[in-house]
Amino acid sequence: MSLTFDQMHADVARALDLTPAELGAQDNLYDLGLDSMRLMTLAMEWQEQGADLDFGLLLESQTLADWWAALEAQRQSA
Repeated sequence: MSLTFDQMHADVARALDLTPAELGAQDNLYDLGLDSMRLMTLAMEWQEQGADLDFGLLLESQTLADWWAALEAQRQSA
């Protein structure tokens, strides 16, 4: 099963103790309280689902939309 945007959205919302409705794709995840430990946990979960996201890229990006765009770019280049 490959990671979908909806699953990524739900996972990030859960990590931030929010509902998906409370988390917008352009919201700054770090301003909402995402820290490196939560991010590492999310990245490991996604890797288990077959998503190969660069942890450094995730750290540099601030929004869910940016993360999804990076994942899509990796999928297209593979």
